[in-house]
Amino acid sequence: MSVEFINPAELTQGTYSHVAVVSGGRTLFVSGQVAVDAAGQVIGTTFAEQCEQVFRNLGIALAAGGAQFHHIVKMNVYVRDLTGARVKTLRGIRQSHFGTHQPASTLIGTTALVHEELMLEIEVVAVVD
Repeated sequence: MSVEFINPAELTQGTYSHVAVVSGGRTLFVSGQVAVDAAGQVIGTTFAEQCEQVFRNLGIALAAGGAQFHHIVKMNVYVRDLTGARVKTLRGIRQSHFGTHQPASTLIGTTALVHEELMLEIEVVAVVD
């Protein structure tokens, strides 16, 4: 399996890659994860707390499929009531899980998620050998 992340010089450079090219491997499609525990209880009253729970849930889901964060090739993030402060918090927590890994990513601001107390949802695609 090979994964190549491409960032054309003609496009802005950020904390993500513009293109992920995957050859071979096994693909995992991870459903959107929100800030709930195994019992379905919402965890966290702040955006940072919920963000940490979402990444914890992503780690559990990835591990169930034999993957880790560095296997993610595409990430879609949905943030309710998106603000600059929330973007900064998300980037910091994301970096603590990804390090220098920069999958192709999309960030979408939305007015609502499945439950009104939820602040974000993240879905990913990962590829493993």
